[in-house]
Amino acid sequence: MSLSQGMRISSTGMSAERFRMDIISTNIAGANTVRTPQQDAYRRQNVIFISDGEGVKISGVQKDMSPLRPVYEPGNPSADKDGFVYYSNVKPVQEMVDMIGASRAYEANINAFNSARGMIRSALNIGKV
Repeated sequence: MSLSQGMRISSTGMSAERFRMDIISTNIAGANTVRTPQQDAYRRQNVIFISDGEGVKISGVQKDMSPLRPVYEPGNPSADKDGFVYYSNVKPVQEMVDMIGASRAYEANINAFNSARGMIRSALNIGKV
């Protein structure tokens, strides 16, 4: 693998992790939505990555179809006949853990990119003697 190829791979990793952080932010924003008769509550989304010889690619975004979170609130206008309101399946603590992981992966790709760039710069300086 060449240094420039390493830089390209690191840049695809940074792009993928940035997209993942955007999806996590969307998940957090939709955490307190409720199911209404007209619309289902927001469902958590997961980013699916694939790797190939060129780096990391985003295969797609998949909805998490785990059950919505029922909360007994009989006075809520969105409550069903049994008094339950169904909130999004997003768990904010889990999303924050995922955000930290995505942020650290982004930082690791920045460090790998900068290391390759420094090696290229050093190689160019060798010839300047």
